[in-house]
Amino acid sequence: MQFWGYRRPDGRVGVRNHVLILPTITCATQTAQRVTELVSGTVTFIHQHGCAQVGTDYDQTARTYAGMGMNPNVYGVIVLGLGCETHQAHRIGDEIAKCGKPVETISIQDHGGTLQTIAEVSKIAVKMVQDASMVQRELCDFSELIVGTECGGSDACSGLSANPAVGRTSDLVVQQGGTAILAETTELIGAEHLIANRAANGQVAKKAYAVIKMMEDRSIQMGVDIRTGNPSPGNIEGGLSSLEEKSLGAATKSGTTRLEEVIDYAQVPTKKGLVWMDTPGHDIEQLTGMVAGGAQIVLFTSGRGTPTGSPISPVIKISTNTPMFEKMNENMDLNAGTIVDGLETVDEVGRRIMEEIQHVSNGKLTKAEILKQHDFGIWRIGPTF
Repeated sequence: MQFWGYRRPDGRVGVRNHVLILPTITCATQTAQRVTELVSGTVTFIHQHGCAQVGTDYDQTARTYAGMGMNPNVYGVIVLGLGCETHQAHRIGDEIAKCGKPVETISIQDHGGTLQTIAEVSKIAVKMVQDASMVQRELCDFSELIVGTECGGSDACSGLSANPAVGRTSDLVVQQGGTAILAETTELIGAEHLIANRAANGQVAKKAYAVIKMMEDRSIQMGVDIRTGNPSPGNIEGGLSSLEEKSLGAATKSGTTRLEEVIDYAQVPTKKGLVWMDTPGHDIEQLTGMVAGGAQIVLFTSGRGTPTGSPISPVIKISTNTPMFEKMNENMDLNAGTIVDGLETVDEVGRRIMEEIQHVSNGKLTKAEILKQHDFGIWRIGPTF
């Protein structure tokens, strides 16, 4: 299978052609938002990160910022900082520039305040958007794709319909030479052995068990029961009885192919095939991690319904049951409830999702894109000082 994509200087291929206004500190997010309101073709996100962070927490946030800018769906980046924050804008800009795309760095303090910064960033953005509009799509293979997989607002149908259908799609992506990311470590607890048994080697299997243990240990160290947050009240109302039951359904998104590697949050996969990214179960945080890791498209299944989307990568929403699909049709792209209804098989829906990936890669907008659902959140693994 092939699609028409945007070839980037580092050789990777995007399915979108955004100019990203990237605020490296929460103090700069509103200024960035004003620029996107003025300049068509630009995107940004609101967040509360970027200062008073240390150690591995600092490193992970920096990696996430840089990964968002380096995602192949982004043509160019304007890195916007305040000036006095821990995550200095020029450091993030220098890291993104390594991939060869256009990068500019602006500081609010250096430019005399909000209004002058908005004017300066807008001028740069207009030129960058115009340059981006001249980039032509070229024919690319599916082997160029990294497809993220995610489930949010799961119900009793998730493990029967949409999740196994996405697993079938994951297998098809891998068969085409592409990469499929499995995430949500929290929601794999109790089913980790099913995936570790398919590991490429003992080292990969060992890391699969290790990330599960680390997730469990965090809960123990805090003195809390992880089950008070997962499954959520909506999951329980939807028919899920336990975290283990939820995990058995979530694990089906991995399909049947070999697990090639286990990577850290917001890390770019180094291998083709099925990859496990260590993320929490929080929808927005796991979505952000996969996009920062290079995912050009994300498949998101839901039984309860959610408007979640990304400012960078199109998110294809797949309902697990027909009533919710009909109720929240303005947010959902595909209905896998037809499996429960007895109208389609898992294989048929998996292939239908694969076709949708091709359509979206060629430019079809998802519901989340149309509604400008630009969600962003970084998994914090340390305290704020």
